[in-house]
Amino acid sequence: MLKDLLLQFFLSVLPIFAFLLWHDKERGWKGFKPFIAIASGVAMVMCALTTSLVFDFDVDYRTVPFLVGSLYGGYRAFGALFVLYVLLRLPTLDNNFEIVGFIVSLIVFSIMLLTIIRKFENASSVSKERIGLVMVLIVALVRIVLTKYYSDAYQMEWTLLAGFEVALSIIGLLLAFWLSIYMIESIKEKQQLYDEVGQLSVNYGNEVQKLQQFIDNAPLAVLIVDGNGFITHANEESIKLLGFKEGYRDVARLKNTPFPEAFDPQRMKESADLLHKALDGMDTPTLSIDDEGWTLILTTVTLREIEDNRITGAALIASDITELRQLRDERGRMERLSLVGQMAASITHEIRNPMAVIRGFVQLIQERSPQSQFEYFRIIMEELDRANLIISDFLSLAQNRELKMERANLHHTINDLVPLISADANLRGQTLEIVLCEDMPDMLLNDREMKQLLLNLARNGMEAMGDKGVLRIHTAWTAEEVSIQIADEGVGIPQDKLDHLFEPFYTTKTRGTGLGLPLCLSIAERHNGRIEIHTREGEGTTFVVSFDIRESSGGHAK
Repeated sequence: MLKDLLLQFFLSVLPIFAFLLWHDKERGWKGFKPFIAIASGVAMVMCALTTSLVFDFDVDYRTVPFLVGSLYGGYRAFGALFVLYVLLRLPTLDNNFEIVGFIVSLIVFSIMLLTIIRKFENASSVSKERIGLVMVLIVALVRIVLTKYYSDAYQMEWTLLAGFEVALSIIGLLLAFWLSIYMIESIKEKQQLYDEVGQLSVNYGNEVQKLQQFIDNAPLAVLIVDGNGFITHANEESIKLLGFKEGYRDVARLKNTPFPEAFDPQRMKESADLLHKALDGMDTPTLSIDDEGWTLILTTVTLREIEDNRITGAALIASDITELRQLRDERGRMERLSLVGQMAASITHEIRNPMAVIRGFVQLIQERSPQSQFEYFRIIMEELDRANLIISDFLSLAQNRELKMERANLHHTINDLVPLISADANLRGQTLEIVLCEDMPDMLLNDREMKQLLLNLARNGMEAMGDKGVLRIHTAWTAEEVSIQIADEGVGIPQDKLDHLFEPFYTTKTRGTGLGLPLCLSIAERHNGRIEIHTREGEGTTFVVSFDIRESSGGHAK
């Protein structure tokens, strides 16, 4: 009897062992329901073929795979296993008692399963074990009741051995069913942990990729070294900004290279020093250095283990603030322009009127003075006129009032200035060359300011050439912009002075005010334009004034 029960126990849990062999972590739970249904059906057949007797009452554990397959396989598996259960049981029914018992058991199982399957699928592992235990207790209770009723009906005497066999069969039934649920849920928990770890790995990989893309595409130079000083990561920006030796200007070449070996000591010694200090755990300051025309901000970060605060590496971060410095310089220029405006506004009426009075009285005194002193009076009036011109430039540069624009042709403005510019050139012994493009489109401009812009640039060119040379004025246009080129054959502009030309009060002339070019730039910007300078020392300078005509429309501009 014991051997028969052990065989029944093994066959009833056979679907679980088959599942252990079939299950694969990579596959997960795909195909689990049909597999457990088929395996349970096979186990039911094998249990039916090895049925044992207790009190001449058939005892087998086919109920275990029937319940397990139905609970885990769902309603379709229950329907198939229900039919199989009936087919296997009907041929073994010998009398009315067994038929009644079978029908009662079948009704109880069916109602219980149909009620509990959906709830079982959505329950937690602990709840599933409890549900399964309750179901098996009900099955065991039904089995006990039927066995007791059968023994009483046929007046069978209970013995100690018979009670032991009945108890053993019920315990085996309970244990088989509990073990089946426990093992499936254990595998399921491990699979969930595996899936969660896999998902965490995927998420971690995604975050690493995001961080990698951020580092690679950020406008920052990032260099990371390990605790031994070997480079583990470098982005393309670090190749541009950090001073590496000629053979190390490639990201792939830099990796796994000691950073002291990669840095060029003549260019970026500060970078290596900062990394050395960071690897030693020292606080490092943020440095600002100039390298080949770039202004860089360098900072380092010491990388440590979270658990024991052990140093595991360091990161060097460099940022190019050249443009920021240029914006700061531009802000300074605008502040100086604002100061010029304030000065001009405060001195205009206070100085111009007295100067006009002084000039009038100087002319009156000149008329009453001898001829020999006229030269002195001429110098006085020229200086008064020059001072008045400076005041006018102040006003023009500082004005912020509404500027009336009209649609006009730039060639008309140039043609109006040609006689005046030609006269200045003839007095200097110079030649004027005018080349105007065809079909110049109209644009929005203020004629008075445009004439002042062109006249200032033309006179600057003539002053730069001395007594000889050719001043060339050319025009061109595209669908997007109109441009004027004013080229001279003068001495050119030194590179160290080129960056300061548009600063107020900066001048290379002995008698210049330093306001002409800032005034030209202000006029160009008010006309949605820009000024570019191309120069070579000893060969001359070309000023290119370009105006964006894509947004030209009627109205006013400030």
